[in-house]
Amino acid sequence: MLPKFLIADNSQEFPDKIFVVHNQAPRFIVESDIDDFYTNQYIHWIDEKPDDEDLIEQILEEADDFIEAEFESQEDLYDEEFGLN
Repeated sequence: MLPKFLIADNSQEFPDKIFVVHNQAPRFIVESDIDDFYTNQYIHWIDEKPDDEDLIEQILEEADDFIEAEFESQEDLYDEEFGLN
């Protein structure tokens, strides 16, 4: 089973963008600024966009929580690798 969310980037073409892929229905990709997930956010729907705005808001909040946790985890790994703890 695939993870619910994945991080994707294309730093050669879009150095200031980050993409979060939602792998469960409804599937979509959120494109946003790398420094602030909610800045210039655009949703690329893979599946049909749901009519339920509350569901969309909930999934986007989960995506935000996911990306924040991933960035924090990466910082922790970096700190451990370079003895910054």
